[in-house]
Amino acid sequence: MSSANFLPSLVGSMSVGAAGNPTVAMVEAAFRHHGLHWRYVNMEVPPAGLADAVRGARAMGFRGFNLSMPHKVAVIPLLDGLGESASLIGAVNCVVRRGEQLIGENTDGKGFLKSLQKVCDPRGKNIVMFGAGGAARAVAVEVGLTGPKQITVVNRSEPRGQALADHLGKALALSVAFVPWTGDYSLPADTDIVINATSIGLYAAEARLALSLDSLQPNMVVADVVFSPPQTRLLRDAAARGCRTLDGLGMLVNQGVIGVQYWTGVNPDAAAMRRALEEAMGL
Repeated sequence: MSSANFLPSLVGSMSVGAAGNPTVAMVEAAFRHHGLHWRYVNMEVPPAGLADAVRGARAMGFRGFNLSMPHKVAVIPLLDGLGESASLIGAVNCVVRRGEQLIGENTDGKGFLKSLQKVCDPRGKNIVMFGAGGAARAVAVEVGLTGPKQITVVNRSEPRGQALADHLGKALALSVAFVPWTGDYSLPADTDIVINATSIGLYAAEARLALSLDSLQPNMVVADVVFSPPQTRLLRDAAARGCRTLDGLGMLVNQGVIGVQYWTGVNPDAAAMRRALEEAMGL
């Protein structure tokens, strides 16, 4: 028997600046909880080394891997195919070995949607989303696939915001509007769901989203993709006005859950993963 048969199945994370990734603790907690002889290895891969890293993962039989920026787009030509969401988003954060092929998926928006659906169903809802970057694009595509009534993209960069609105409208046949973000944005009275898909508030508990707080109504759901701190200023302000709130930590956990499902076929215990993530983040 070859010694390779005693090695665990491997998945990994290819990132720039790999130190201190709390996702490692979360994913490995899932493996331990379910008695899986698997390892999740965090690796720092510079942009110039991405192609070599993907070839190495393929040759060594990795069952898959995650990717952070700036690898999410650059990896696409190195793969054998894309899932529907990754194709629509135009970015990959999770690669899955299926047979002999490496297939690119995107769990960013899927993780957010799974978290949101525990609070409300976005189908038929009016949604206001701040931001038009990678996270916003992923979130908007997944939420858009459910069939909301309308998505309003609010963004400071008009070219980027309009491009995202145009893409969503064309690719998903949705009603999408773009509004330039100048000053404090006032939410329309018929808004059902508010999403901060920017990095405002990340590692900055008092960072303020330019939003008119008077426009927040108790019937609204307010969600933030920022996971650290879990309770951003936006969520605290929204809760004080009676809104239901949704933190970004659930999105991060759900991304991990979906990744483990893709790689192993096991439906992991989300609670065990969240406990490990919170411990790794010192929460």
